[in-house]
Amino acid sequence: MLPLWLAIAALVGLGLHFNVDRSVIAGTVVVLGLITNAFAWLLGIIALVPVIGPIIVKVLSIGFIWLLNAVGYLVAYVAIRRGYSKDVLTYRGVTIALIIGIVIGFVLGKLI
Repeated sequence: MLPLWLAIAALVGLGLHFNVDRSVIAGTVVVLGLITNAFAWLLGIIALVPVIGPIIVKVLSIGFIWLLNAVGYLVAYVAIRRGYSKDVLTYRGVTIALIIGIVIGFVLGKLI
């Protein structure tokens, strides 16, 4: 899997060098990662870190975090369309802070 991730990183670098649209690059990485199970391998590598690794993997696989982030993107899209771009930046910052707080709380709760 390491050569695959190196190839993905090289393709991303080439795409950025040749000014390919970032959404095309992101979509390609997601599709390649899902088809080749590269994301599962990466989570497996993270899980190998003693004590904290398995906890991080558990947090990353919590559906609530994914749902919260998806709703945030949908609300941001609607708000940008209506002209509230400065408010969207504030909202996204608060959402990211909330997600990071949930992750830190979960990790500390498991360790204590």
